[in-house]
Amino acid sequence: MTDATKKVLGKTDLVELIAEKSNVSKVDAHNALNLVLDGITNALSDGNDVNITGFGKFKVAHRAERQGRNPANGEPLTIKASNQVGFSVGAGLKQSVNK
Repeated sequence: MTDATKKVLGKTDLVELIAEKSNVSKVDAHNALNLVLDGITNALSDGNDVNITGFGKFKVAHRAERQGRNPANGEPLTIKASNQVGFSVGAGLKQSVNK
């Protein structure tokens, strides 16, 4: 698949796919997707990892405060500490993508 033919699926597309595949209303599919996304978000916010066997693992990594440079003028600046969400692909997803 080339970049010209690649489609980007959004939340609405996923809701339609869930509704069609599970034979439920779009409202129910939307609610189900929101529950899953909220569950992942809440778990990560609490510092937990989320492992979906065969799909992948979401985890939070802490990035310490560090020194950087302003690209516009080269002046040093402090980059605040932050939490970064990472994703490691699972074996099943990797196989599906590499058919």
